Amino acid sequence: MKKYKVGVIGATGTVGQRFVSLIDAHPWFDLEAVAASSRSAGKPYAESVRGRWSIPNAIPDSAKNLTVLSAGDDIKTIADSVDFVFSAVDMKKEEIKALEELYAKAECPVVSNNSAHRVTPDVPMVIPEVNPEHLEIIAAQRKRFETDRGFIAVKSNCSIQSYVPAFHPLKDRFGLDRALVCTYQAISGAGKTFETWPEMVDNVIPYIGGEEDKSEQEPLKIWGRIENGAIINAKVPAITSQCIRVSASDGHLAAVFMSLRDKPKVEEIIQIWRNFKGVPQELGLPSAPKQFLYYFDDETRPQTKLDRMLENGMAISIGRLRRDSQYDYKFVCLSHNTLRGAAGGAVLLAELLCAEGYIGS
Repeated sequence: MKKYKVGVIGATGTVGQRFVSLIDAHPWFDLEAVAASSRSAGKPYAESVRGRWSIPNAIPDSAKNLTVLSAGDDIKTIADSVDFVFSAVDMKKEEIKALEELYAKAECPVVSNNSAHRVTPDVPMVIPEVNPEHLEIIAAQRKRFETDRGFIAVKSNCSIQSYVPAFHPLKDRFGLDRALVCTYQAISGAGKTFETWPEMVDNVIPYIGGEEDKSEQEPLKIWGRIENGAIINAKVPAITSQCIRVSASDGHLAAVFMSLRDKPKVEEIIQIWRNFKGVPQELGLPSAPKQFLYYFDDETRPQTKLDRMLENGMAISIGRLRRDSQYDYKFVCLSHNTLRGAAGGAVLLAELLCAEGYIGS
């Protein structure tokens, strides 16, 4: 593969730092530009994150001496110097939408971790193993933006990364009608650590703003269809959810109940999960887990602390599948929220976009 020059806008925040760390070790991507708010602009990157670097690995040498640019004022400079950017900016939703569109219209593809454009009808929201065909909508988006290269693609919310992949190979085959999902979400999903959020130690908070709506609605866009230049949301399954903040550093666990029109044996479902492969596995993309869906026979697994880093945090862990008295089946599943659910998922999406010729062609 050719090497791609990459920028990160919002590079000083928690997710932006994760992007910088992942790009440093990436075989296809070279970090060319970092950008943040005007408060950080003009400083060396190492200075801009001093005292708040949150990644276990040290600040990469490739990033330390890069001068931080202004995400809003230096759009043309950034767009002219990179093949695409990752967006992890922390701004109001309407401001993020406008900023990402400015990059796209400057002929700079945007791979976004933000939620601002997830409901935009011609912006693909992609879990690469689940709905890679939605990238086809980029042609319609480019037509709207009047661009040749520029577009926006987004990853989905971290809260759905564990159960949507588990549902996907069963949905059409057995008729997934409805589901109930309770997620137990780590504090890093709020951009926090136990040092910065000590009140979360030995605590559970039964509310996370906006998460339940995303958990119920975003899967329907992922399973939607492209029609007349827009993604039309699926009608089923009907999903209801509760999202709870728990005292874990990383990793979102979900307790899931599902009703299927057909009633396969438990062993058949497990085998389908273990055999499932998506386009990233077929293409051998660098960040793709070799085994996407792991099923644990051990009833005490998956566990957040033990299993969140499975396949570098990019695999989905599943366990405790059994019959249910109210729904048909129930199980638990786990994903790493800042890797598969955030920067890592966006990096995998960028790899897919490059491999399929949407970037750099």
